[in-house]
This record gives sequence, C-alpha cells and structure tokens, in this order.
Amino acid sequence: MIRLSGQLLCGSAEEAAIVARHLPDHIRLTRAEPGCLSFDVVQTADPLVWQVDETFTDQAAFAVHQARTGTSDWARTTADIPRRYNMITD
Repeated sequence: MIRLSGQLLCGSAEEAAIVARHLPDHIRLTRAEPGCLSFDVVQTADPLVWQVDETFTDQAAFAVHQARTGTSDWARTTADIPRRYNMITD
C-alpha cells in the first residue's frame, strides 16, 4: 500500500481560488482510478493550506496516478503551488 500525506501551500488567495476551482474534477478523476483506495484534499483552518491524504493499493497504481496527473489540467494550473508530502509504503 502507498499512502501520501501532506499539504498544498498556496501563496495567495488567488492560488487558493485556483485550487478550489480545479479540485472537484481532480478528486473525481483520481477517485475513479483503479487502485485508488482514498483521496481527500480539504482546506485547513488556514485558507491558504490544503491537507492532502491519498491511499493507493500499490506502487503500480500510484505510478499510474502520477502519470495521469502529470499531464492533467490540475498539474498545469497548480504547477507553481508548492507541495510538502510524506509518503509511506507498506
């Protein structure tokens, strides 16, 4: 199992608005991927920080997710927003 936990760290209200606008489609597409067990991205008490928690069945499923998202609208529109993640493999 692959688990990833961390944050998207927006630098402005405009960046947070970009996340909010593109996130529903990103969540829908990710949750539909084979091997995705859970995928949650929620805004924290700090409106510029989003908590990300993902779980995939294995490294292969996570690799497919990374490949899809790497060329997605989500990747293009949020490319400049820093991410801070920790990955745990079981």
